[in-house]
Amino acid sequence: MNSEAIPYECSHRGKHFIHDGHLIIHMKIHTGERLHKCDQCDKAFTRNGDLCRHKKIHTGEKLYQCNKCDKIFSLNGNLIRHLGTHTGKKPYQCNQCDKAFLQNSVLITHIRTHIGEKPYQCNQCDNTFSLNCNLIQHLRTHTWKKSKQCNQCDKTFSLNGYLIRHLRTHTGEKPYQCNQCDKAFSKNNHLIRHQMTHTEEKPYQCNQCDNTFSLNCNLIQHLRTHTWKKSKQCNQCDKTFSLNGNLIRHLGTHTGKKPYQCNQCDKAFLQNSVLITHIRTHIGEKPYQCNQCDNTFSLNYNLIQHLRTHTWKKSKQCNQCDKTFSLNGYLIRHLRTHTGEKPYQCNQCLKE
Repeated sequence: MNSEAIPYECSHRGKHFIHDGHLIIHMKIHTGERLHKCDQCDKAFTRNGDLCRHKKIHTGEKLYQCNKCDKIFSLNGNLIRHLGTHTGKKPYQCNQCDKAFLQNSVLITHIRTHIGEKPYQCNQCDNTFSLNCNLIQHLRTHTWKKSKQCNQCDKTFSLNGYLIRHLRTHTGEKPYQCNQCDKAFSKNNHLIRHQMTHTEEKPYQCNQCDNTFSLNCNLIQHLRTHTWKKSKQCNQCDKTFSLNGNLIRHLGTHTGKKPYQCNQCDKAFLQNSVLITHIRTHIGEKPYQCNQCDNTFSLNYNLIQHLRTHTWKKSKQCNQCDKTFSLNGYLIRHLRTHTGEKPYQCNQCLKE
């Protein structure tokens, strides 16, 4: 069918539609407009079908059953991803390289890395984006004003939903209840992350390799391993680095300079971020909160270690006593209390 027989044309990409309603829905891709709002949380969607699928997260409704095992899913897309773990088939093949994918939508996103297509255009400026989520994030820079004032402190927020979430830090309210156990959370995304510990689903797939992840933030971190190039060259030696911050840290090993001075003590640091972390030891600030319990931590690293206590099973049994451990390394350290082994010897004296 030629374009003259399809009267409704998109002014951004030249696409044609038979019905004006289809064009209106399509235009929301470019504008970022989301009229279909969830009445359980602050999320909004371009299409009503997406809203209906989202609501199943709140109701716990699971309609899509795997015919290979007894798992059931709220969304058909999650079932399709799961079926790939049984069959290993990836029906959507990239015609530019040898990669294949479980879903057509992931293939389309991947193809943009070859052709440089950026179909999502900001209607406020000339910026264009490969992914709709990036457009949505960008649009906030034009429209949001922090007009929502907290009545407990002086913080302000651009959206009422953000204010409501913030107020829970004052009230301790945790409205999002897990339907698999008795845990509850102040934020819906914390509940969703927690529920993955029950299902062991990894819905976030890398479009460059076969790795999958439970959390989108872990996928984003992983994607950097594909895209980063070591283009920062040290002028003192032949080492190269992918990030300027890593180069700056390395240069300190040559110069010995530590420009970031603590105003509470005489310690100094190569990086401002390390200084900020150090200052928390003086003021007692613990910004990293566990989404499984009420524990807070000064360092993100300590939070990560703590989170393992919720998810790891103590399956490593000591053969000398009844203690169990989550990691083999912990078991090995414990066994030395029975054997008396001291494998680490000082190279300056005879102590072990």
